[in-house]
Amino acid sequence: MITIRRAEQRGHFDHGWLDTSHTFSFADYYDPDFMGFRTLRVINEDRVAPGRGFGTHAHRDMEIVTCVLEGALAHRDSMGNGSVIRRGDVQRMSAGTGVMHSEMNGSGDEPVHFMQIWILPERRGIDPGYEQKNFSDEQRRNTLRLVASRDGRDGSVTVHQDASMYLSLLDGTVSHDFASGRHGWLQVARGEVELNGGRTSRPPQEGGRDVRPPMTLKAGDGAAISGESRITMTGIGAEFLLFDLN
Repeated sequence: MITIRRAEQRGHFDHGWLDTSHTFSFADYYDPDFMGFRTLRVINEDRVAPGRGFGTHAHRDMEIVTCVLEGALAHRDSMGNGSVIRRGDVQRMSAGTGVMHSEMNGSGDEPVHFMQIWILPERRGIDPGYEQKNFSDEQRRNTLRLVASRDGRDGSVTVHQDASMYLSLLDGTVSHDFASGRHGWLQVARGEVELNGGRTSRPPQEGGRDVRPPMTLKAGDGAAISGESRITMTGIGAEFLLFDLN
């Protein structure tokens, strides 16, 4: 089963310095039907004005993964880390027993556009941790590039949960197989993605007529995937995130 969540269904707030969309309930946006999906708790798409950002604030017991699409995001935290995250960078911060950090637009004249993901950890009270790696456009082009995983395989950052996250820049077709009992979430950042040829995998019939709904996702759209052994994605100038979840 594939369930589409359209971009316009997300919680959206424009604070002037921050334009933000929430796929799941977050901060002042609350929808009891969308509190997360499996171990995914947050998918936020943020655009922050030059010279602005999120001042020092606290987190605990959460795996936070940040991907910059455009611009530069300056990060500082109570673990002593200070870095600038740019396009292609994937940052993982394990909040664990508690961490303080700030996130500011690293440019004085250009906005920063990024996706931030929160994943529930497999247990509470782990030691805080930080990791940042770059995955170039070429590494992600027309493939599913693993960028985060439980075991850090294939050079991905390590998350404390049985979850894998892939990034792709796609003009063509790729497929992903799900093991039995696994689930997925697809989030489109740019362009357009057709799932399973643009149609549901098990179409209903009505008087012998195919009444399958279209399965085309555009920027901001997401899809919950359950009970599927394989999905096929065809991209048209697409940039997207794919999660494989327990």
